[in-house]
Amino acid sequence: MNYQTRFVDTDRSAFSSTLRKRVNQYFKDKDISHYGNRKMIAKTVILTALYLGAYVAILTLSISAWWLLLFAVVMGVAMAGIGMSVMHDALHGSYSRSATVNRWVGYITYFIGANPVVWKIQHNVLHHTYTNIHGLDDDIRTKLVIRLSKHAPLQWIHRYQYVYVFFLYGFNTLFFIISDLIKLLNYNKIGMVERQKSHFTSELWKLIFTKVLYLFFTVALPMLITPLLWWQVIIGMLAMHFTAGYILTLVFQLAHIVEEVEQPLPNDEGNIENAWAIHQLETTANFARNNRFLNWYVGGLNFQVEHHLFPNICHVHYEAIAPIVQQTAQEFQLPYHEKTRFRDALASHVKMMKGLGEIPAHAYSISG
Repeated sequence: MNYQTRFVDTDRSAFSSTLRKRVNQYFKDKDISHYGNRKMIAKTVILTALYLGAYVAILTLSISAWWLLLFAVVMGVAMAGIGMSVMHDALHGSYSRSATVNRWVGYITYFIGANPVVWKIQHNVLHHTYTNIHGLDDDIRTKLVIRLSKHAPLQWIHRYQYVYVFFLYGFNTLFFIISDLIKLLNYNKIGMVERQKSHFTSELWKLIFTKVLYLFFTVALPMLITPLLWWQVIIGMLAMHFTAGYILTLVFQLAHIVEEVEQPLPNDEGNIENAWAIHQLETTANFARNNRFLNWYVGGLNFQVEHHLFPNICHVHYEAIAPIVQQTAQEFQLPYHEKTRFRDALASHVKMMKGLGEIPAHAYSISG
C-alpha cells in the first residue's frame, strides 16, 4: 500500500477549475452559505428524536416483545439516517461553519457504535482520496468473503457472492464495535492517526471507553430495567444493527460498486495518471436523483458525484448543484454516471457483484 500515490494530470484539464468557479458562482448568486441550513437542523432533530424515542420506548413501555423488536428496527432505520444525513456532514466539516459545532455533532458517531477518528481516516482520507483504487481505498478492500475489487484475489466462493452478500451487508455496523480497534491500531502504524492531529493513546482509551459505554446502553441497561430476557435483548440489538448496516452498506455500494465505474491502478511510478476531479467522475455514480424521500433520508449519498467533488459542501445543496456538475462534465466530454431509478442501480450492483465473482474467460486454459 503506497499512500504517497499522487494524481498526475498529464492532460492539464481545466475541468476542475471551471466547475469550481461555476459552483462558487451559484452560491454567490443565491447569496447562501454552502454549509447546512434550517433543513439540516430539522433533519438532525427528527432523526435523533426517532432514534432516542424508540430507545426510550423500549426501556419504558410494557408491551409485547414483538412490538419492542419493531422499535429496535426503527432505531436501526434512524441510526442509518443519522449516519448518512447528520454524522457524515459533520465529520466532513460541512454541517456548520463552526468547527466546534461540527466536532460536537460528529460525536453522534458514538451513538451508532462507531469512532469518529477511525471513520475520518477510512472515509475522508482513504476513500475520498483514493476512490476505488485497490489497496488504498479501504471501502473496497476484500471483507471476509466479499470481493469488491477486480484486482483482489478471486476465490471459488466469490462465485455466489451476488446472492449471500445481501445478507452479510446487514452485519457491517455490528463489526464497527470490534473492527474500529483493529483499524485504529493499523492506522496508527502508518501514521494516519497523527496526521489527524490526534494522540494514539488518548484515542485508544477513548475508543475503549465509548465502546463499553455503548454496549452498556444498548445491551446491559435494557437487561437491567426491562423484563426482557437476555436473549431477547441480544436479538433486538442485532435487529437494530442489521437494519442500519444493511441500509448504510447498500447505499454506499450503489455509488461505487456498479457497472461503468472504473477501478484504476497506479502506474509503475505509483501514481494515477489523471486529474483527481476527473478520477472522481470515473469512479463514482449517482442514483435516483429525483426520489424526494431518498434525497432527504440518505443525506445526498445518491448524489455521490457531487459529494466526491465537493465534500466540503453540505448535502442539502447537492440537488441544486447537480445540473451544474453534469453540464460541465458533458462540456468537457467526461462521464457523469447515473442511474435514474433506485432499482436500476440495485440491478447494476447485482450484476457487478456477480461479475466480480466470476473467473474471467481468458483465465481458463484451453487444451487440444
